[in-house]
Amino acid sequence: MKARTLAAVASIALAAGSTLPAHSQTGGAVVATKPGTALAAQTVKLDATITAIDPKTRAVTLKGPQGNEVVIIAGPEVKNFAQMKVGDNVAVEYVEALTLELKKGGGRPVARSDQAAEGSAKPGAQPAGVGARRVTIMADVVDVDEKNQRVTLRGPNRTVDLKVRDPKQLALIKKGDQVEAVYTEAIAVAVGPSAKK
Repeated sequence: MKARTLAAVASIALAAGSTLPAHSQTGGAVVATKPGTALAAQTVKLDATITAIDPKTRAVTLKGPQGNEVVIIAGPEVKNFAQMKVGDNVAVEYVEALTLELKKGGGRPVARSDQAAEGSAKPGAQPAGVGARRVTIMADVVDVDEKNQRVTLRGPNRTVDLKVRDPKQLALIKKGDQVEAVYTEAIAVAVGPSAKK
């Protein structure tokens, strides 16, 4: 098992249909477009059970009904860590969204900015933690291949090809334009009472 931080639970929840151990998983996805803008968002809700706690390393093992296990590290943002017990239910809610917006004419600096925030339970309350991250990237449109429905974007760290299946959206994009991509993720973890057997 590989140790992960609480914030990394987010990426686990979205990888391959969620490998996070879960008793139940619910969620929904939203995709919306308007001229020059596209949005994709999804919410995942998971229930897991704490099967082991290592107070020295703050490692918490979560287990699902098929025996899937993952170890997360409860960082300093998780207050009231000592209140967690083996057998406690853990509710995890994870939201991620990606917005792409066309910026006609270009001229803005190609750049990346990161913002993060976190919070935790008040002293004496049930252990809980929340975290959020927002990454904004401005990229130049360096090529538009209408025949293959591809747009090539050059960002601050790499160049990527995007497939644009909507011909109306593709027709709006020209070489020299820019695309602003905003990726947002948020996670909330709350410990409930021990599971009744």
